Amino acid sequence: MIDKGFDWQQFLRRWQDEWVPGEDDVEDLEEGGLTLADLALAAPPAAEAEIAAAEERLGTRFPPSYREFLGASNGWRLDGGSVYRLGAAHEVGWFGDPMDMTAIYRRGLDERSTEREVLLAGMWERALRLETDSDMSYALLDPGDTDEDGEWALYVYKGWSGEIPDRYPSFGAYMRRMYQGFHSDRAGTPGFVNDTTRALDADVARAREEALSGRWETARDMLTEAERYGRPGARGMLSQLAALSHGGGYYGFGELVTDPRYTGELVPVMAAAHLGEGRSGRMPGRFVLGTETDDGVTAAAEVILDQVRDRTYRYAPGGAFGRAVAEAWEAARWGDTDGAWRVIRAALPSWSPPGPDLLAPLGLLGDPVLGPVVTRERGLELLATPRAGRDGPGPDPVPDLDPPGLGWLADSPRWNAPHDSYRCLWVEGAEPEALPGLVGEEGGAGLTAPPGHRARGYHQVPARREGLAPWEDRAVVSVGRTASGWAFVCDLGARASAPGNFFVSPAAAASCDGRAVVLWVRRGRDGGLAVFHLSVAEGGEEQYAYTLRGTDVERSGPVPGALDPERVLRDVRETDRERCLLAAVQSEFGLSLPRHALVEGVLPRLTTRSWNRAPREGEVYAYATFQVRMR
Repeated sequence: MIDKGFDWQQFLRRWQDEWVPGEDDVEDLEEGGLTLADLALAAPPAAEAEIAAAEERLGTRFPPSYREFLGASNGWRLDGGSVYRLGAAHEVGWFGDPMDMTAIYRRGLDERSTEREVLLAGMWERALRLETDSDMSYALLDPGDTDEDGEWALYVYKGWSGEIPDRYPSFGAYMRRMYQGFHSDRAGTPGFVNDTTRALDADVARAREEALSGRWETARDMLTEAERYGRPGARGMLSQLAALSHGGGYYGFGELVTDPRYTGELVPVMAAAHLGEGRSGRMPGRFVLGTETDDGVTAAAEVILDQVRDRTYRYAPGGAFGRAVAEAWEAARWGDTDGAWRVIRAALPSWSPPGPDLLAPLGLLGDPVLGPVVTRERGLELLATPRAGRDGPGPDPVPDLDPPGLGWLADSPRWNAPHDSYRCLWVEGAEPEALPGLVGEEGGAGLTAPPGHRARGYHQVPARREGLAPWEDRAVVSVGRTASGWAFVCDLGARASAPGNFFVSPAAAASCDGRAVVLWVRRGRDGGLAVFHLSVAEGGEEQYAYTLRGTDVERSGPVPGALDPERVLRDVRETDRERCLLAAVQSEFGLSLPRHALVEGVLPRLTTRSWNRAPREGEVYAYATFQVRMR
């Protein structure tokens, strides 16, 4: 925005002095026998009498920034864009809407239209046209769209594009943007060096120091301005700040991607975002790095893309920070994402960039295990933490994400809707790697890579595999470890059935070396507790179990009083039944589940053996199949 008291003469003189011919200008010079003076941007200033005469002819007073501009240069040749020349005061006139755009835009208005949309619909009939040469484009000042300083909004309409016009809050703002575009177009031109480029490059260097010192918002403002002028490095560093502060999305890193020093930090983030387009239902296009990327970087990027696609990529920087990342990865791998973040947070001051233009350990975001650990709030905390040897106060730590215990399973809104069913197994003292041998399907793949962002598989009933008997119920579960040392499997999206006549708790098979606990919970259509099953085994034998259906309880073995549903639920409201039963189990065994890792799909997967046995002779098992015929 152009401020009050802006020196138009100084601004336009600087623009003229910095101007160098572009490719089109060189062609004009060569073909027309012109000199640089013939291609001057500026015109002589308009006298006050000329400006007043134009205003009298038009029956209006020009807005402040346009009036002051005419007093410094009576017209201007724009170098770049679709508007080529702004006319002198005597050349401008009312647009008059010769293409009847008003009718087109007013047909699109309804009661939900914004004030800005209403203004745009009426702009065409009242606008003042400024350009006298263009590529079928129009520079239109709108006296109906004004601000408190009397400035009129300026619209640029590209008649060939069919797009909504670009809006600028004032003529001054438009000229400032055109000046920035002039610089951006020539930023890579050899020898294009002047006071403006030197000042902006100094700002980029200062922004780097501000960012590494934890003052990332100051750095962002400086880089935003420099990026508009196309200054080297500004876009790449600005995108790094955006990647961490926005918590997701696609980010291009400009020319930084072509530097092999940054391949392991930036390419994984780009690969994850690229593949995310396919997971969101959009067809991902070709994985593009940059036009100047050499063969070595391209080859390395293809390897990284494959690893990110297969979810086998692992972020592994060097030094002390790399050792902390490895420790954090092991913690997050089994579900302790809060502990992983504490390790990373403590190690951030020791992080050192592989090159001067990297502002943070961006590679974390591309790791399928550690990426979900760095939430938007934690990304902001990372940015506010001094690193790479810089001093300064750090931010207050963000709260942990995982609630303690099991109570969150009963929280609303339901994290596993629409199924409202979950089943879990905990094994005391076991390592997660041992669970395939204890409860995994025979001949199965064992532990597989984590499913990915927000664990889409948890919200879908897995398709029945060919060759399975209709009574079989093999669960696809997440595998992890609790803080108290229990290995667990958890199926957050268990299909809507519940333990039935053929159900066999996997607790006994899993308890050969210690205790094992199984929970299976299902809610009714009204959200109330429909079924709650608990079974506990030790030494390969079931010790006790119960299944609660409504108010009926089926028991086997001596259920401890602290877990007895009749005692636990005495005088408990219907809405609190699930929570109270979960609290009893948590208190008895010290069990927990990591919500963030489960919901975000951080944990490896395992297909279990069937939770149902085969029907015995004389037992009946009913099932239904559906066939859809298309006509």
